[in-house]
Amino acid sequence: MHDIPDDHPRAASLRLRAAIAEHHATGLVAETGPISHGRGEAFDYILGEDTPAPVHEDIRASVALLLQAKHPVISVNGNAAALAPDALIALAEAIPAKLEVNVFYGRTEQRERQIADFLKTHGAKEVLGVNPAARVPHLTSARASVDACGMAKADVIVVPLEDGDRAEALVAWGKKVISIDLNPLSRTAKTATLNICDNITRALPLMKQAANELKGNASEIAKLTASIDNKKSTARVLAFMRERLATLEKELTA
Repeated sequence: MHDIPDDHPRAASLRLRAAIAEHHATGLVAETGPISHGRGEAFDYILGEDTPAPVHEDIRASVALLLQAKHPVISVNGNAAALAPDALIALAEAIPAKLEVNVFYGRTEQRERQIADFLKTHGAKEVLGVNPAARVPHLTSARASVDACGMAKADVIVVPLEDGDRAEALVAWGKKVISIDLNPLSRTAKTATLNICDNITRALPLMKQAANELKGNASEIAKLTASIDNKKSTARVLAFMRERLATLEKELTA
């Protein structure tokens, strides 16, 4: 899997699969991590493995929300760490925002520390979420544990590759949630303050770019955050998918 030629038509996708497989073997990625990745990859095919124009708009609005926040936090699970460690760190530095480990399956202090240490080997100066003491109200899963200096006091939280129960609980707790989820019909995507329907490896660099462009532009930031409507954004993405599938159908039957 690691000998993937650059001219292979699915080289980028195969490299992401290889990263998930490699880090599953080390324990960084949970046993169900490859399943989650495959589900997202299926939706990415429908997008054409590219970031649609409406999602570019959602990315700018999400970054405006982060720049407006007093205590922004980026949540990191095993899949996110395996797929985009450098991009997660770069975005956190650009905002700036805190990085915090949060996982669902096999949550132990050892695994939390493994993910935190992995991010630190990629240059992260601080990673929260190792043996955290605070809890998300009305949430019983392992993901309820959050850092008192991170998500517990955060006003805006980025939750890439998230599960829906915690996204719902975070919103109910009064947090603004930015999800990165290729499935626009997932509970996470529908519950979030704003969902970015894109591959995390494309979305994060675009978010960093937007942060650099928007910093200091208070009027544009205010305009973008005021226009956030997750139902409208989701509808636009679904319309894009429908139109693309109709185009592909016509090509096959022409």
